[in-house]
Amino acid sequence: MAQDNIQFEQGEIPLKKKRGPVFYIILGVLILAGVFFGVRQYQYSQAHEETDDAQIAADVSPVISKISGYISEVKVKDNQFVKQGDTLVILDNRDQKMALAQAEAALGTAKSNVSSAKAGSQAAASVIGNSKAAVQTANAQIEAAKVNLWRTEQDMKRYSELVKDHSITQQQYEQAAAAYQTAQKQLQVLADQKNQANVQTSVVTSQSNATYQNIGIANATLKQRRVDVENAKLNLTYTAIIAKENGYVSKIPVQVGQFVQAGSQLFSVVLSNQKWIVANYKETQVEKMVEGQKVEIKIDAYPGQQFEGTIASFSPATGSTFSLLPPDNASGNFVKVVQRLPVKITFKNMSPDIMKKLRVGMNVKTVVSLKN
Repeated sequence: MAQDNIQFEQGEIPLKKKRGPVFYIILGVLILAGVFFGVRQYQYSQAHEETDDAQIAADVSPVISKISGYISEVKVKDNQFVKQGDTLVILDNRDQKMALAQAEAALGTAKSNVSSAKAGSQAAASVIGNSKAAVQTANAQIEAAKVNLWRTEQDMKRYSELVKDHSITQQQYEQAAAAYQTAQKQLQVLADQKNQANVQTSVVTSQSNATYQNIGIANATLKQRRVDVENAKLNLTYTAIIAKENGYVSKIPVQVGQFVQAGSQLFSVVLSNQKWIVANYKETQVEKMVEGQKVEIKIDAYPGQQFEGTIASFSPATGSTFSLLPPDNASGNFVKVVQRLPVKITFKNMSPDIMKKLRVGMNVKTVVSLKN
């Protein structure tokens, strides 16, 4: 009997424990919940597009020196807030002051040259007037000499007839002949004087024209010297580099005594007048996105808070197009990569206090609602 019991115990097959109805109820609830949340997530994804490849952006104004020079003073510090018109950096201005003094001296010389040219022109005009008056006087004297020549010629003709019949003496005839010859020579002298006066008038007129041209040249030089003075004054103002807008100064790498080249960037000022978001959406996400759609914004620096925004615009090209080394798909080793398109998103009803604390480059998550 004991052996039979042992064999029975060894050959016995245990029965499976039956699951109760509670298990199936819980399983059904879990399946229904998974289906519900899956459908809901699918519907949500069809009406929304999201990305965490987004950052805060703002205008960054480079501080550039317009002239070359040595830095004599740096009046701001790292991360300092500056207002429009505040002086940031001062350059050594001794060279610019000297250039301004030279330009002003050249301007004074140019003014003197203009006055001298005008005085010369007036003197030449006076000489021309005297020469023309001399010509007119010579003409009058010539006319009088012609009358005198005609009269003495008539007297000599009469006396030549009278001397033949001894009505007059030989001396009287000779006097008439001498008067006639004198009248001829006087007329010739007056004609020569007139010619000389005409030549002098031509010479003086040419000199006057040249002097008038000198006035034009002197005036042009005067204008150039005035421009030089204004340019020197402008360069002098460039020795004080000022802030163009309100904003925060970036890290300042320049030091007093450092030489800077014209056009070199010293540092930057992040403008505080406006901030926005640049969200880089995949090209497969932007099909239904349009300007004006609402955007849900989550900023990593403010967890648990949600902000509102609006799509303002789309970039005209993908981000890789503006990279330092843009891809050249014609090189023969093309690999298709999903591109990202920068989308500008502006804040809506953002708290001024939070807006003031936002910094360029902060990470953001954006969700675009495609229904509006």
